[in-house]
Amino acid sequence: MLRVPMIFPGQASQAVGMAADLASGIGPAARFLAEVDGILDHGLTGLMYEGPVDTLTETWNAQPAILAHSTAVVLELREMGVEPSVVAGHSLGEFSAAVAAGVLTPADGLSLVRIRGELMFAAGEECPGTMAAVMGLGEAEVAEVCARVAADHGVVVLANHNSSNQIAISGEIAAVDAACEALKAAGARRAMRLNVSGAFHSPLLDGAAARFSEHLDGVTFADASCPLIGNVSAVPAMSGAELREGARAQLTSAVRWHEIIGGIVAGTPRIVLEVGPGRVLSNMAKREFPDVEFVPVGTREDLDNVLDKLAQD
Repeated sequence: MLRVPMIFPGQASQAVGMAADLASGIGPAARFLAEVDGILDHGLTGLMYEGPVDTLTETWNAQPAILAHSTAVVLELREMGVEPSVVAGHSLGEFSAAVAAGVLTPADGLSLVRIRGELMFAAGEECPGTMAAVMGLGEAEVAEVCARVAADHGVVVLANHNSSNQIAISGEIAAVDAACEALKAAGARRAMRLNVSGAFHSPLLDGAAARFSEHLDGVTFADASCPLIGNVSAVPAMSGAELREGARAQLTSAVRWHEIIGGIVAGTPRIVLEVGPGRVLSNMAKREFPDVEFVPVGTREDLDNVLDKLAQD
């Protein structure tokens, strides 16, 4: 059995055609994907394979689509004798990581992120907000500017610390716009709005988080088969009860992704697998940690090549 760190992407990694090549086979991925629509009582896989892209991108579709794709790849890797040594996922990806570590069943993971997506979208309708990407300022500087702007303009907070060079902020629309101008004045190379449906990872999701918490209480969180590094704590945990509390706090708390990746590479792996659609996490991490190879695994071709990569380790 080979054990390797695995990281799981979040929303915006979806794309029409995702997992279609995995669904056409006869292995565990194809069997799982054939069950997805029945689990959700919804034709999600047709959107994954054929679109349209606008419908796939809707939050309540994108989130289970990404988890389904990531889980399908995990099942194929397991069949090949590859298991995670440690897992982490960016925002939504934390639920994919929980499935990979045996904390959640695939069915419970799918159902939870479908509800999560619906609640997040509804929160954006009830409490309009937005997010922005900030490049070229550190965490402390961004947090200080947000606190100063919030005193005059409303809610705006640091939402995602993605890398030493990339941070996302979140909050009320006017406050985020004012923060972007203040951040550029403070030396940010870029500060621009993202195309999102709400102020994710901010206090504007308090209502959604409270409603989501009720659903979490109805689902079993088993102890993990390997450490899972949560978005909120940025430290490894294996207790199902502890991981449930991390999931409960996640919607309104910052994603400490830079710390999470730093914790993974501190174990000196040569390879880290990004499991699921796209390569966003790999592209961010390889600039920060050039001594580690971040390998996206999302297609049949990727799976065919991954054992050769791991054999070199």
